[in-house]
Amino acid sequence: MTAPLTAKSDDDRLAAFHSRRLAAIRLGICLAWTLLEIPVQATLLSLGAVLWARRNARWYWRGIASILGIRLIVRGMPTDRQPVLFVANHSSYLDIVALGAVLDAAFIAKSEIAGWPGIGVIAKLGRTVFVDRRPRNSQGHRDDMLDRLTKSGESLILFPEGTSHDGNRVRPFKSALFSAADVNDPAGQPLTVQPVSVAYTQLDGMPIGRSWRPLFTWFGDMDLAPHLWTMIGLGNTTVEIEIHPATTLPVFGSRKGLADHCYRLVAQGVASANAGRPSELSDLAPKTL
Repeated sequence: MTAPLTAKSDDDRLAAFHSRRLAAIRLGICLAWTLLEIPVQATLLSLGAVLWARRNARWYWRGIASILGIRLIVRGMPTDRQPVLFVANHSSYLDIVALGAVLDAAFIAKSEIAGWPGIGVIAKLGRTVFVDRRPRNSQGHRDDMLDRLTKSGESLILFPEGTSHDGNRVRPFKSALFSAADVNDPAGQPLTVQPVSVAYTQLDGMPIGRSWRPLFTWFGDMDLAPHLWTMIGLGNTTVEIEIHPATTLPVFGSRKGLADHCYRLVAQGVASANAGRPSELSDLAPKTL
């Protein structure tokens, strides 16, 4: 395992991994790739080609993952039933890249992101559903989310912890955020819910360990720009994604029961990946993207 970081040795070891040249090259290619893809995605959406826009979004995120040296290991498969409300743990902006590259689904995000420079444009073109958690504004945004699931039949990705964290553990899921699961799909059946675990496990083939995981996770009062610059210059990162069996809310009888079930699966998946062993809850062989 990676040795614990301490004061001066932290800086020395980080300097050995970090390359400003690599960070600059990756940043430049990411910007070029994004500027190339923005008009393509905008054109597809303007023509109403939603299916192609969704496929293009996955292509875009896979490109970003490749540029950033992100190796994706996926265990399990998305259900064949559509639409799906995927629920995942959230510890980094890299979760968007990883999940966007793997799942055919749009994200549910807090409304503030819509106004972020650059990122807001990408989120809108990715057909993100923005949710304002203030009571006076929440109903309209919730209706947008439900319309996407029940009328358009499109899958969405929800982060039910309500905030990001250090990636070493999963916080309990907020049952109130599972209100979107308490509906029927366009076929009149209970909406399918599928838990997903995301873990950052290796840097250049070496286990990351608890002390280095914050180099990849973004939470608290961390500044985005310095964190991003450090992360993209750190070599190749392995991200492990475990897609757990799908279920529905009626199986558990309440939002809380469903939230607790999804939390247990996701937390187990993250803990197992962080410990360097396959999840005991999954017997499926991994697939590398």
